[in-house]
Amino acid sequence: MRINDAVDRVSETAKKSGYISTEDKVQEILESIRMAPTSMGVQPFQVFVIKDQELKGQLLPVTFDEKEIEDCSHLLVFAAWDKVTEARVKTFIDINIEVRNFTPEKLAPLGAKMEEYIKDTPENNFLWAARQAYLAFGVGLVAAVKANVKATPIESFKSEGLDKLLGLKELGLKSVAMMLLSDKIEKRDSVAAPKTGKSEEDLLIHV
Repeated sequence: MRINDAVDRVSETAKKSGYISTEDKVQEILESIRMAPTSMGVQPFQVFVIKDQELKGQLLPVTFDEKEIEDCSHLLVFAAWDKVTEARVKTFIDINIEVRNFTPEKLAPLGAKMEEYIKDTPENNFLWAARQAYLAFGVGLVAAVKANVKATPIESFKSEGLDKLLGLKELGLKSVAMMLLSDKIEKRDSVAAPKTGKSEEDLLIHV
């Protein structure tokens, strides 16, 4: 499947039936998210996979009563590091040594670069980490369409309330975005019409 075909089908899945988010398909999506490219391969975020119906119900007040949350089979919450720490950098370096058989000497330049992040402000750290989470988020959306699962991105939520419900502060994380995976398709006029977007001339600036 061409990438353009997959992107076009993001809206198509909202007007067709038969898209079922089975565990196998969800696992395929999660694996794509796990392997998504990020800056230096650090992956400064975590993804909460929520299936518990009671917890999803508790999330309604912080998501402006987004009813689709209760209907989705899986709710993915992308949460980014609130800051870069020595411990987090050490874990990343150790994984590269163990899994990729890199020597500490080979990873020294990477470690030095990460040291600069440690010296930066927590605000800048979070902004950087959130951008990395969005890279994986985008890959997840396309992977869901390829797996024939309806994926709905959600950004309208009260982050402080969501963080408190999930205990993110204690984990050194802050919520960034949510993705709903569902097999319940509702036909809506907004998605029945052709997909719209800026023209190539308006969007792309060639230099």
